[in-house]
Amino acid sequence: MNDEVEETPEPPELVVISGMSGAGRSTAAKVLEDLGWFVVDNLPPSLIATMVDLAARTQGSVPRIAVVVDVRGRSFFEHLHEALSHIEATGLRHRIVFLESADDVLVRRFENVRRPHPLQGEGRITDGIARERDLLRELRGEADLVIDTSSRNVHELRAALEAAFGRDGGESGLRATVMSFGFKYGLPVDADLVLDVRFLPNPHWIPELRPRTGLDPEVSAYVLAQPGAKEVLESYGETLRIITNGYRKEGKRYVTLAVGCTGGKHRSVAMAEQFAARLSSDGVDTTVVHRDVGRE
Repeated sequence: MNDEVEETPEPPELVVISGMSGAGRSTAAKVLEDLGWFVVDNLPPSLIATMVDLAARTQGSVPRIAVVVDVRGRSFFEHLHEALSHIEATGLRHRIVFLESADDVLVRRFENVRRPHPLQGEGRITDGIARERDLLRELRGEADLVIDTSSRNVHELRAALEAAFGRDGGESGLRATVMSFGFKYGLPVDADLVLDVRFLPNPHWIPELRPRTGLDPEVSAYVLAQPGAKEVLESYGETLRIITNGYRKEGKRYVTLAVGCTGGKHRSVAMAEQFAARLSSDGVDTTVVHRDVGRE
């Protein structure tokens, strides 16, 4: 009699890449492939569970799978939701990465390559974009990581994905991005939390500080010395601790805190650096991005 117990194959990690056409899905797939992920492009949702099962039977030779899905019809989306629900019911956690971009940027990208939007039909590019946004609204809301590529080039998108997936594919801890930005350039659409620090006096009106940024020690010291700066760091820092602890318990892996001032050069930069340092000291893997520095 054979008393050996057959080992249950270890399930692979699964990442689903989706988002707006023209926002960088193909680039994201190439980046993950370079990072060692097994990437499948345009796999029908009904086959995702089969792919995961086959990977599990390889005894660890395919530990990470990235599936690129292109949602262009209501029934397709319903099949995707059903497939992911089934996978989650088996105990395998998956992550959804959603690539986003502003409408005007998407229009320019399609015009530059002289190709129609896949959903525009007989209408305009903007009609296709509107239809796709409507179809993807629910999926975007379920995404674990939203990356806005409106102002990112290919290299910056690669850096964002490497920060999220390149260090340790099996790591399950929380990763935070703290982003400074200027309100005059628009809100970051991929932010989970937004903090407005325009209540602090603006170093722009100090002649010797105007050409510098919040990364300069003198500018940072000026910002932090203003009434309310340290109080916000303490109170909102404690709020962040509560939020990040809650995210960890819920299994959320990514959070983006956007800190904004008028131009994204002085106050938001200095305060973003402070919040990033606090998150790091709390054990959160933190990346700092200064979106609008050098833009003026």
